[in-house]
Amino acid sequence: MALKDILVISGQSGIFRFVSRGRTTVIVENIVDGKRSNVAATAQLSMLEDIAVFTEKDEVPLHKIFKRIQAKENGGSAIHHKSPDAELRQYFETILPDYDKERVYLSDIRKMLMWYNALIALGITSFDKEEDKEETATDSKP
Repeated sequence: MALKDILVISGQSGIFRFVSRGRTTVIVENIVDGKRSNVAATAQLSMLEDIAVFTEKDEVPLHKIFKRIQAKENGGSAIHHKSPDAELRQYFETILPDYDKERVYLSDIRKMLMWYNALIALGITSFDKEEDKEETATDSKP
């Protein structure tokens, strides 16, 4: 499962997989427990692939943040998202030292770590975007 297939829903905790679309609803499945639910088509849905983190200069896509955490943890789980605030900020600063401390809130850091740990627990360890895979494939051809 790629990050483009995984959604987050504003106002709901957890991460979801898109199943189907109705006229006024979207059917999603919680990827942790497998429960399906209907969400209003007007709800704010965001694909993990489209989320980025503000830095002092520009934005860093979430898949690159996940790859940095994965490299730091040797493919294992990250610090727990309910750790003390100071520990979370310090940990995230080792992942992305130049993140914008005014625009990236502690709640954002908690969500990213929760999503990462949930994906690792489910065995989802490939955080490459489709474009990155295509670039790598064309770079390796003579």
